[in-house]
Amino acid sequence: MPILLFERGYVLSRWRVKLRKASTPTFFMLSVAVMVVAVAAGNAVAVSLLRYTQASGFNLEESPIPSRTTFIYSVAIATLLITAFRVRDLVGPKNLLSLIVGMHHKPVREVRVFLFLDLAGSTRFARQHGDVKALALLGRVFASLAGPVRKFGGEIDDYVGDMAVVTWRLKQGVDHAAVVRCLFEFLDEVEQDADQWRHDFGEVPRFRAALHCGSVLTAEIGLGRHKITYFGNVMNTTSRLESLAKELGIDVVVSTALLELLQPLPPGFRAEDLGVRMLRGHDEPLAVSALCRGAS
Repeated sequence: MPILLFERGYVLSRWRVKLRKASTPTFFMLSVAVMVVAVAAGNAVAVSLLRYTQASGFNLEESPIPSRTTFIYSVAIATLLITAFRVRDLVGPKNLLSLIVGMHHKPVREVRVFLFLDLAGSTRFARQHGDVKALALLGRVFASLAGPVRKFGGEIDDYVGDMAVVTWRLKQGVDHAAVVRCLFEFLDEVEQDADQWRHDFGEVPRFRAALHCGSVLTAEIGLGRHKITYFGNVMNTTSRLESLAKELGIDVVVSTALLELLQPLPPGFRAEDLGVRMLRGHDEPLAVSALCRGAS
């Protein structure tokens, strides 16, 4: 129970967030230590409850469990759990399940919502501060994004340079406008920590985002390294929408097709019609809108 409470973020949540940002060796060693303490605490509570209730058939004096055995057991269980948790973090919890059970060994057709989130001005930042500092900034940004994505049921599919690709199944993405609330909660958290961003990086990061939905083929690819990936025109279209946002100087662009599914928008958000636009590399124009704060 202590391990589950810690993993779900109900206990020592800030420590858990910092721990997950650490390198794998550091993460592993510190996590094992935390898990050993958690198992020991759970055992102590269980023994106390047994003593208090005088459970039938249990006599601590007659059949004591050596502390050394308990410690070895705790370390072994913690090591197994941490290995599983780290693999889950590396490939994503839903991807891990899909890979284990072979859900996408054969391509599956499904409709998904996609969010392409791009760090604006990353090239300029790298020129001014160097690649190491730029990589640290990207690492902090992507780590900050993980919380809102997990909260609103999304999956971080990939990191492409300075852009994160986030996806939802259609129902989960449009239900209560989860994709919109996820994006703006992340942007709000960045603004709330503006002083810390300025202290660490000299500026507060700015972003461009594109939202779109459509049919894709979801499939498992690779041999030496397996990956769940998505194939379909929707991926290219979302990328073009992000480029359109850059051209127009707009922070968030959404396709009208997705916007209609998101209605009504959550309070405090509004959409501004941008008309029908011809996207580079596409034969047919696409109706798009800008998404922003404010009363509709």
